[in-house]
Amino acid sequence: MIQISELTLRMAGRLLIEGASVTIPSGSKTGFVGRNGTGKTTLFRAITGDMDLEAGNVKIPKDMRIGQVAQEAPGTDESLINIVLSADKERTSLLQQADNENDGDRLAEIYTRLDDIDAHSAQSRAARILAGLGFDNEAQERPAREFSGGWRMRVALAAVLFSRPDILMLDEPTNYLDLEGTLWLENYVNRYPGTVIIISHDRDLLNRAVNSIVHLEHKKLSFYRGTYDNFERQRAQALELAGKARVKQEAKRKHMMEFVDRFRYKASKAKQAQSRIKALEKMAPLSAMLNENVSPIRFPDPQKQASSPIIRLENTNAGYGRDAIILNGMDLRIDADDRIALLGSNGNGKSTFAKLLADRLEYVSGEVTRADKLKIAMFAQHQLDDLHENETPVEHVRALMKGAPEAKVRARVAAMGLGAQRMETRARDLSGGEKARLLLGLIAFDGPHLLILDEPTNHLDIDSRQMLVEALNSYNGAVILISHDRHLVEASVERLWIVKDSTVLPYDGDMDSYRKEVLKGSRKPKPTEPGGEINLESESQPSQPPKPVMNKQQRRREKAERRKALEPLKQKIRQAEKEISQLNAKLEDIEKQLAVPGLFQENAARGEELGQTRSAIEKKVETLEENWMALSTQYEEARAC
Repeated sequence: MIQISELTLRMAGRLLIEGASVTIPSGSKTGFVGRNGTGKTTLFRAITGDMDLEAGNVKIPKDMRIGQVAQEAPGTDESLINIVLSADKERTSLLQQADNENDGDRLAEIYTRLDDIDAHSAQSRAARILAGLGFDNEAQERPAREFSGGWRMRVALAAVLFSRPDILMLDEPTNYLDLEGTLWLENYVNRYPGTVIIISHDRDLLNRAVNSIVHLEHKKLSFYRGTYDNFERQRAQALELAGKARVKQEAKRKHMMEFVDRFRYKASKAKQAQSRIKALEKMAPLSAMLNENVSPIRFPDPQKQASSPIIRLENTNAGYGRDAIILNGMDLRIDADDRIALLGSNGNGKSTFAKLLADRLEYVSGEVTRADKLKIAMFAQHQLDDLHENETPVEHVRALMKGAPEAKVRARVAAMGLGAQRMETRARDLSGGEKARLLLGLIAFDGPHLLILDEPTNHLDIDSRQMLVEALNSYNGAVILISHDRHLVEASVERLWIVKDSTVLPYDGDMDSYRKEVLKGSRKPKPTEPGGEINLESESQPSQPPKPVMNKQQRRREKAERRKALEPLKQKIRQAEKEISQLNAKLEDIEKQLAVPGLFQENAARGEELGQTRSAIEKKVETLEENWMALSTQYEEARAC
């Protein structure tokens, strides 16, 4: 076991942990969680002995080997498979001794030990680990210098996994993995025979791979048995008993129920709706867990809604010139209210597709049609480097609001989640999460019609990730999402597309079915016809006579006439949504008034009046939601015809 007693740690003079104690049982899979800046990585370094303790001690059995990921695998001429194999120091040493040993008895001892540590299977075990992290057989034989830093980090992770330490320590390992690699790692950690300590803000990883949680808060350490969801429930109960919990669940669930209800009864979206329902079930305890100091994330809505489809691809080929085609034959459409996640391993073309949509990459052939005056905002991790390091957030925003009063500029910065002190801090001194918030606010500043997010969560803690979920669900525009965070995907998108085999196709299935495919080693997509809707009942339906072939001008005219015919219905849907939103705001205000301590003791009549008003509004909301659902179903069915 790992025994931490009365531990006090400082970093750069800042007190992070004070007099904290916790015991981590041997063989446990433990997740370290807490807000960014609470000291999780510093605690890691204390356990590994890489920093001095101000007070207290950390006790680890002497025979326990600790393994952690190196900062980066070397960019040498050594092959990836050999780098991983050499990580097992004992095996490497024994093999070298065997080559130089002439004494028969000693040689027998060496081979016995090699057999004990299963050295004969080392090559295949190393290959399986590398394959799980995205390296095929050909890549495994290539020299490390041919790979970028992000891919070499995967090699470093593979090396520590292969070495099989008694205590495996992983600090945000999914930050350099794609969704497929994350799913593989989740399964690997869950089956790992030793002790695992992992820092992560990935909710699903913490639910599937760990069986205990150490929470860092207020400079103390608290141990909880169970998954992350169990930790949330236990802590929520404690906060409620302490009078600190707030009733936020209903309003947040309704944000997502609007999307679930739209597709609950549509066969083509049944699996996606079920995934969203699962996400809703997870939200209930989380709402009580959010720290009141966590700033929301907001995306301004477009001033004027664009006509659907906002982007249409017809037999489109894209890449980096005719000799470097990455994606072929794409026939897809994106509507003004679409929420789409892109699946597929890194290197298959997700980022290329995102650049094509964002008009940052010209298509090679085919056709790409965009709505008139379409505004597109794109977030990618490398853009964090585009921030002006010597400028403050206020200066960044002021450049976009020339002539605006200083109060309005600062209010806009505050809306990005940067308080008074941080808005005057130079960009180079902001944390990764603060930089991400600033960049998200800047790219969406003018209210885009389409928001493209490429791995937006890498620097966000769990609470901030939940704020991102709520921001996406409140945003009145289209979203294209690339993320290894499965909870974010399940909680904020409606459709899945897969980038595979040099094309992009709709995926027939939900995240659970995709996870099973990845873990089976089969990442083959289940596509529908390019650009078409999924029809789960198609096999039992009689074939339809072919439609007359229309030219491009006729197709556009027909689509325009259909949009015009559906516009009155869409206006009714928007009006219903507006009324529901207004009534929910009133309900939230009433709930706050009813939550005031001593209300019924001091003014029973007022409390009764508020209760009756709440009941009346809830009935009205229920009626409006039923009407909204009927209108939405009617609209979706008409649009699919």
